[in-house]
Amino acid sequence: MPSEKRNLLLAALLLIAACTLFMTLNAHGNWGFVLPLRATKLLAILLVAYAIGISTLLFQTLTNNPILTPSLLGFDTLYVFLQTLLVLIFGSIGYVQLDSNWKFGAELLIMLGGSLLLFQVLLREGGRDLARMILIGVIFGIFFRSITSLMQRLIDPEEFAVVQSVSYASFNSFNQNLLLPSLMVVLASMFFIWRERHRLDVHMLGRDQTINLGIPYQRNILWILVWVAVLVATATALVGPFGYPVSFFGLLVCALANHFAATLHHSIRLPMSFLIAALLLVGGQTLFEHVLGMQAVLSVVVEFAGGLVFLYLILRKKQA
Repeated sequence: MPSEKRNLLLAALLLIAACTLFMTLNAHGNWGFVLPLRATKLLAILLVAYAIGISTLLFQTLTNNPILTPSLLGFDTLYVFLQTLLVLIFGSIGYVQLDSNWKFGAELLIMLGGSLLLFQVLLREGGRDLARMILIGVIFGIFFRSITSLMQRLIDPEEFAVVQSVSYASFNSFNQNLLLPSLMVVLASMFFIWRERHRLDVHMLGRDQTINLGIPYQRNILWILVWVAVLVATATALVGPFGYPVSFFGLLVCALANHFAATLHHSIRLPMSFLIAALLLVGGQTLFEHVLGMQAVLSVVVEFAGGLVFLYLILRKKQA
């Protein structure tokens, strides 16, 4: 068996073991209560792992840069801005009474609409100036963060507490009604992104080679960026914004996937990215929730490990 397929099989077996531990470890008492509760949380973790892992891999493929992540486009700051604006308009009571499915759909559409406006910068330049698009995304992220900070100073402390509760990602307090629409989005993305796996291999050769090989570069890169935006928006709307840890988590996942995939083919790297992201999240959540009793926070460890990987990639690139 080729080494890349052997690594895929090993990662899948480790993920199955981690899921089994997550479902059964310290499950004292009523199994009829424990299993559905943990299965719901496990499904949310797997959906977020897929969305973050795959979107980061696609973004790095299009930018040909292993230290960039989609969080640079400012999705998390736009999400917090929307939540703060809703609380400011409807108040904390009106906010919690909003229909979750309609709110989820509206958040997806707004974040997708914002990303399409951002991608217009890329289209106007014929797909050449990806760096300018990323820079504008960073500037808009700072802008939304500043406006959000101003609005949070205008609301009373009780409403501010509601905004704070939805400003950070959490697998313990997400809305379970959003699992089904999130699952449908992820399943649709699996079908369309898998069809792009061979074109993604060509994109790694650069813009000119991609055009010479007959791929409509501008249309294809926009299509893939739309799926990047949809996946990031879905993960953010489901469990909340990850902030800086998601940047380092995506970096960590893709760095490990590139190492263990042992090939540049996306037919291997795509499933490897999902398996490693899911293994890290499920294994980490099992360790911190069922072994350490929530005495530590997974995002802190992810931020620390991801930061080390980021420095390693920077120093390795500088030496090259």
